[in-house]
Amino acid sequence: MNEAQITVIGWVADTPQFLITANGTPYLSMKLACTPRRYDRTTGQWADVETMFLTVNCWRNLAENVNASEFARGHPVLVTGRLRIRQYERDGQWRYCAEIEATTLGHDLSRGTADFRAASRSGSLTESERREAQELSDLFALTGDQTTEEATEPAKAA
Repeated sequence: MNEAQITVIGWVADTPQFLITANGTPYLSMKLACTPRRYDRTTGQWADVETMFLTVNCWRNLAENVNASEFARGHPVLVTGRLRIRQYERDGQWRYCAEIEATTLGHDLSRGTADFRAASRSGSLTESERREAQELSDLFALTGDQTTEEATEPAKAA
């Protein structure tokens, strides 16, 4: 288990996007914003440091549970998972993005309350939710977007 594990406290920065991949795997992606605060001794005040944005990817049961939990922009959350730094090229320049492949995700209860409901494993998604997720998958396929795990999923299954 030589993987970088990370726990991040932040805020949901955008509406989570849920879909079903081409091979039927539930997937949810969301942006997480973290704005650290530092104490400035010269002014005697707390000041916000530059906001960092991370992509959080959830798969399978976690994706279904996050989708059913109605996370929304501005909600305080805690995320634990595997840290991934991806390199890609855009406009002739190399860029980097940080992603967390989440193993756990929940509301930060130091900032509010939650109403927990145990998930049903018999059929987590309703038929209308599965249809809506499949439509999003089809849309992503038409636009050429690809999630990280879609590229590695067949290798895992083999």
